[in-house]
Amino acid sequence: MKKLLIYLKGYKRETILAPLFKLLEASFELLVPLVMAAVIDKGIAGQDRPYIVRMCLVLVTLGIVGLACSITAQYFAAKAATGFSAALRHSLFEHIQNLSFTEMDRVGNSTLITRMTSDVNQVQSGVNLVLRLFLRSPFIVFGAMIMAFTVDVKAALVFVVTIPLLSIVVFGVMLISMPLYRKVQANLDKVLLVTRENLSGSRVVRAFNKEEEERERFEECNQTLTDAQKFVGRISGLMNPLTYILVNGGIIVLIYVGALRVDSGVLTQGQVVALINYMSQILVELVKLANLIITVTKAIACGNRIQNVFEMHSEMEDGLLEAGDVAAEEREAVVFEHVSLTYKEAGAESLSDISFRALRGETIGIIGGTGSGKSSLVNLIPRFYDATKGRILVDGRDVKDYKLEVLRDKIGVVMQKAVLFKGTIAENLRWGKGDATEAELLEALVVSQAKEFVDTKEGGLAFKVEQGGRNLSGGQKQRLTIARALVRKPEILILDDSASALDFATDARLRRAIQEMEDSPTVFIVSQRAASIQYADKIVVLDDGVMAGIGTHQELLESCPTYQEIYYSQFPKEAGADGR
Repeated sequence: MKKLLIYLKGYKRETILAPLFKLLEASFELLVPLVMAAVIDKGIAGQDRPYIVRMCLVLVTLGIVGLACSITAQYFAAKAATGFSAALRHSLFEHIQNLSFTEMDRVGNSTLITRMTSDVNQVQSGVNLVLRLFLRSPFIVFGAMIMAFTVDVKAALVFVVTIPLLSIVVFGVMLISMPLYRKVQANLDKVLLVTRENLSGSRVVRAFNKEEEERERFEECNQTLTDAQKFVGRISGLMNPLTYILVNGGIIVLIYVGALRVDSGVLTQGQVVALINYMSQILVELVKLANLIITVTKAIACGNRIQNVFEMHSEMEDGLLEAGDVAAEEREAVVFEHVSLTYKEAGAESLSDISFRALRGETIGIIGGTGSGKSSLVNLIPRFYDATKGRILVDGRDVKDYKLEVLRDKIGVVMQKAVLFKGTIAENLRWGKGDATEAELLEALVVSQAKEFVDTKEGGLAFKVEQGGRNLSGGQKQRLTIARALVRKPEILILDDSASALDFATDARLRRAIQEMEDSPTVFIVSQRAASIQYADKIVVLDDGVMAGIGTHQELLESCPTYQEIYYSQFPKEAGADGR
């Protein structure tokens, strides 16, 4: 948590002025009981009305000045806290963006979202309250005790006993509740995970009639969170009544001692009233301090969770190769040399000893059963994951030698899941190339077979796409994501089962258009459809992470049983005889 305080650096003035003005307000507040004592002992006892009026004006002045100091302190504290949280959230988001897929897979999206939203908000509240009350409350408590000693030493001994007892209660509750609040936030992560899964997979849940089971799963997680919150809430809730009991007990003893000393002539009535006011001030401030400690306890727990994310660093080191350091005339675009991949904490290899070469302009088909490692293989080219054995070369250089930005500028990737962002079609396409002209966008739409439906949309390129592309069909979303990759004119184009929602005719036109592109890229087509890859220059057949065969369609039909099984399961055997 301490390391996060660096984000307050830009608000040094506010972090000094906020507590300072709070201390000024507290100083004026400590003078009020003395003024009240003077009003009672001199003004009321002596029936001196002008003196009473003067003292009342002093009280009003103290109130107005104290209010001005309080408002000023609130302003500076709020400015520092909101600026701190904005800087923290920005830095956390940037850090998460720099994590590799390995770290993000291990942590999970739901907990990262919780830490960027709920946890940061809790830390912001903690910083705000600390700046306002962390110095003010102890200052009032000990200041009131010191002021009580200036009134009467014997009566003030009640404060000496009461304040340590209150401190034991306050800090005891804090130490018990701090680890419990961490558990509450962990349970909140689980609730968010279940909620996110159900919202994103609502159609699947309904298709399989699993609403009741998912409702029960959510209620179970929600109940666990509720129980944890109730338990820690009960412990935290003990703070106010216990502090009230101790302070009111102290007031009773103070009234008793004060009455005896007034009766013996040692104290005046005004001084007893001042002592009781000081005890009441301590009560109010300790209640504030108790609430502050509860909030700070939550903030520290949340801050530690955020710090855990910052301490997580990508194992993928950036290379040094710049764009101009690589020879453009290299004949081989991509080379796999005995490549194996084992995911973090996985029990076995997902890819084993993969070797092949892709020449410039070639189309490489990758086919295999579900879970055979097709996506894992192509994810190694742009370094979404690093190979655990062997190496991958792009333009003759190891991908680990490239700067990630330079490597990924060469590659256009279309993922299995078509992801579009809220905005116009043009804005989505310009993710591929920020300064792309309208002519370049239209060219990409033509190649991706998307222009035919974009022209029918109101506004064309200015048509508003809803979040996730909800107002588009599956095939339309896939074609737009392909167009987005084509806009950047990549040297290597990876289509990771990205045409699954297209009909066979559109799929065929798309492949033909990509092959006919000027400066035709090296294309990797991942597909479960034999028809999508049978005209590729090379076809890599995967079976449970192992390369079961490589060659042309005709060669594999003759020599690769795995490819034969896939192909003949999709086409009648008679049609396979002539390779069509």
